[in-house]
Amino acid sequence: MALTKKEAAGNNKFEIGFSVDKETFEKAVSDVFNKKKGSITVPGFRRGKAPRHIVEQMYGKGVFYEDAVNQVMPEAYEAAIKEAELDVVGRPEIDIETIDENGVLFKATVYVKPEVKIEGYVGLEAEKEKVSVSDEEVDAEVKRVQERNGRTVDVTDRPAQNDDTVNIDYKGTVDGVAFDGGAAEKYDLKLGSGSFIPGFEDQIVGHAIGDAFDVKVTFPTEYHAKELAGKDAVFACKLNGIKTVELPALDDEFAKDVSEFDTLDEYKADVRANIQKRKEQSADSAFEGALGDKLIELVQADIPEPMFEAETENYVRDYDTRLRQQGLDLSTYLKYTGQTLDDMRKQMRPMAEKQVKLRLALETIAKLENLSVSDDKVEEEYKNISDAYSVPVDQVKGMVDAEDIRKDLVVKAAMDLVKEKANAKAPKAKTPAAKKPAAKKTEATDAKAEEKPAAKKPAAKSTATKSTTTKSATAAKKPAGETAAKKPAAKKPAAKKADENK
Repeated sequence: MALTKKEAAGNNKFEIGFSVDKETFEKAVSDVFNKKKGSITVPGFRRGKAPRHIVEQMYGKGVFYEDAVNQVMPEAYEAAIKEAELDVVGRPEIDIETIDENGVLFKATVYVKPEVKIEGYVGLEAEKEKVSVSDEEVDAEVKRVQERNGRTVDVTDRPAQNDDTVNIDYKGTVDGVAFDGGAAEKYDLKLGSGSFIPGFEDQIVGHAIGDAFDVKVTFPTEYHAKELAGKDAVFACKLNGIKTVELPALDDEFAKDVSEFDTLDEYKADVRANIQKRKEQSADSAFEGALGDKLIELVQADIPEPMFEAETENYVRDYDTRLRQQGLDLSTYLKYTGQTLDDMRKQMRPMAEKQVKLRLALETIAKLENLSVSDDKVEEEYKNISDAYSVPVDQVKGMVDAEDIRKDLVVKAAMDLVKEKANAKAPKAKTPAAKKPAAKKTEATDAKAEEKPAAKKPAAKSTATKSTTTKSATAAKKPAGETAAKKPAAKKPAAKKADENK
């Protein structure tokens, strides 16, 4: 296997020639014959017993060539690219120029990463929020944990009040006439939830178990059932039971139950620290994203189209993977949303373009700054991936190439450098927008309008330094713009058929 030609064919485009020698190709043909001979029938021979030269006489000299080419071509192509010292992006176009018993000669058209110029990446300016945590935020988080640890108990010694869940029978009438969906028995309703039309829940408050009473309300004028909109109604109700959530006391015992701390003060301090950390990470991510947008504007390069196409496909595959983790798949999603695969590609293309440009910018900065990553850092990242996906380190190493991890870490180091040398400024004060009045729920009964869940749009990848290796414990993927996972099949020569070599 050898490189036979390397010629520039345009901007960031090359044509290369590479060959597979007679001995290598003959071995591949022989391997294919041995795999297939059991299914070959030749008159005068038992199935699978006909010699190869007899089979070739009957079916043509090149009967096994196609499979043999598919066997030898990927390794030959990779060796040629390495020898040519080309940083190929996208999938190559490969043709067979000649093929016979003496070997195969291939021609490939490939695109390479462009030369990138970038200036002014030191001292970029972007907004970064200065975060703090209020006592109210800490109390709200503790309250949520308290509510999660509450227990539901029956109430028998007092009337119903807001936040109770009551069990009721009700039957509604308008002008003395019952209407569809206006009645139910043993219905659980949380008071204060706004589930029923205005005024309904308020009139249950204060009643005790066993009480029978009327609730008088007026349907909203915008009510979904037009025949009831704006009408006065009477609901004959009976209160069957009352339940409430009993919350644990906020004391040191609560802290011991829900955390590793011995006192409530220690627990609250930890809650505050965690909220602070989350807000700082969010602010840092937004700051990094803003710097990434500025880096993209500084990129000067003639970027080959295959780089954008390859990264778009990466986005599609990533989204398909996320759908499968939720029990769906891409074809079902597209059918549900009425989209086509091309629609999705168009939707994801802008994100892919940004990702490609940002990666190129950071790779260029890494070269300009002579950034490198130690072997220890690579091993540490393998461990991080292993921990994140609960996959043994050795298995991760078998799925993710160390060089891919090294490239990602160098890109991350470049982003860290840009952030370190950037100027963070306080965000501009925002003028609060006038709030629209919240729409009240108008369901008067348990009859609810049937709605289909809205399909979520594909989520954008985060920032420039999004790693291509940290997801590889579930699906190995090369960095943005590199050759896709599938190897290209070589095209047969247009003018020469395999059996012409008989």
